[in-house]
Amino acid sequence: MTNVDPAPVPASPQTEANTVPLLRQLGVVSATALVVSNMIGTGIFTTTGFLAGDLGSPGLVLLIWVVGALCALAGAFCYSELGVNFPSSGGEYVYLTRAFGPAWGFMTGWVSFFAGFSAPIAAAALAFADYLGYFFPWAKQENVRYVLGSGTFSLKLGGAQLVACSLILLFTVMNFFGVRRVARVQNVLTSLKVLVLVAFIVLGLTAGDGSWAHFAQPAQRTSHAPLAAQFAVSLFFIYVGYSGWNAATYVAEELKRPARTLPIALALGTLLVAVLYVGLNIVFIYAAPLEQMKGVLAVGSFAASKLFGPSVAGLFSALMAVSLMSTVNAMVTIGPRVYYAMAKNKAFFPVAAYVSPRWHTPVVAIACQGLCAMLMTATPFAQLFFYIGITLNFFAALAVASLFKFRRQAGWQRLSVVNFAYPLVPLFFLVVSLWMFIFGITLQPVVCAVSLLTVATGALAYHLWLKRRAVAIA
Repeated sequence: MTNVDPAPVPASPQTEANTVPLLRQLGVVSATALVVSNMIGTGIFTTTGFLAGDLGSPGLVLLIWVVGALCALAGAFCYSELGVNFPSSGGEYVYLTRAFGPAWGFMTGWVSFFAGFSAPIAAAALAFADYLGYFFPWAKQENVRYVLGSGTFSLKLGGAQLVACSLILLFTVMNFFGVRRVARVQNVLTSLKVLVLVAFIVLGLTAGDGSWAHFAQPAQRTSHAPLAAQFAVSLFFIYVGYSGWNAATYVAEELKRPARTLPIALALGTLLVAVLYVGLNIVFIYAAPLEQMKGVLAVGSFAASKLFGPSVAGLFSALMAVSLMSTVNAMVTIGPRVYYAMAKNKAFFPVAAYVSPRWHTPVVAIACQGLCAMLMTATPFAQLFFYIGITLNFFAALAVASLFKFRRQAGWQRLSVVNFAYPLVPLFFLVVSLWMFIFGITLQPVVCAVSLLTVATGALAYHLWLKRRAVAIA
């Protein structure tokens, strides 16, 4: 990166954006914490209730989380190789720009702003509100006061949105004041999150009032789609639950020794989360039959009340709400680094590259993301999930596919874990992604249309911006 200009000339905001560097100050622990925090949250705390009705089988509910873990691990291995060769902040933006040109790089950054970070931040904050609703029922999404429209196109306004927006605002402001300070908070919250989940699994199976007989009790399916098709579509819930396995690639420019730190953080974070997710779902089913879980959003609170009674369930609900705070914080931290990397390379709105000379953070990008996330809290929860999963699946598949192009280049560093039985790892990820996308279009056409509209507006914005830039240069 460019060094700070020593000349004693007052710098304009644009000049400062080009000269104030991000600092390499995140090690393996902090990078792994970002991965874990970005993964553990909304998905595992909310989706099993939807899966209960969609799949209707305890075995299939557990299997879909295992399949999701294998996909996430395959993606993490592929992204590790990409990140080692391109150790710059930005993730997919960097990879797709190098592989397919600046238009695709711009579009992945555009999509990341809406579906990659703003929407997941909104979903995690809404899940936080629902868990807080154990104590304050007005904070639950089911108790919203105003609903505008209906179905997919409805907007909800109420206590849940107020709580969610307050949480987003809190962490947005905190992230203005330096990544190291936020990383310390993140490490504490992540440690607490992992301890809570481990304690919930251990105590639930050893001291909870559950039954192994629940694993033999199916539920009446609420979906009329064929099981194979529904399994593919339900993988979008799992995809969002595991999303974050690529988190460390977005702050690669702030990692110490990225060639070593990045692969370790991605692999360790993904493996740890996969074990916790399968363990948690075992506890959920041990706590109650799937039939009782159908449609329950705050499934952790529900399982805790079945296992330990209302008093202990309140404690776990509070701890799970705190755990969701780390998810929000992780995504608020990571997202602006994508927009910063794009703007620094003149591929996004220039103001996103502005870095505070005092705090060394992309403050404008952080603020814009926070505002967008707060607006998105008005979207129905299930629609947010499908929108996130469908959109991100497409661009993650493109990034993994770029390996086939890059590996033909001389001097490309190949990771042994990807090299083993190559091209099995990237092909597995791509085949599952294609399977999900085909059935997603079939069973969720409206949400798919919104996702495609997001991509199309990104393409339009890119070409319009290029024309304006060309005119300005002329």
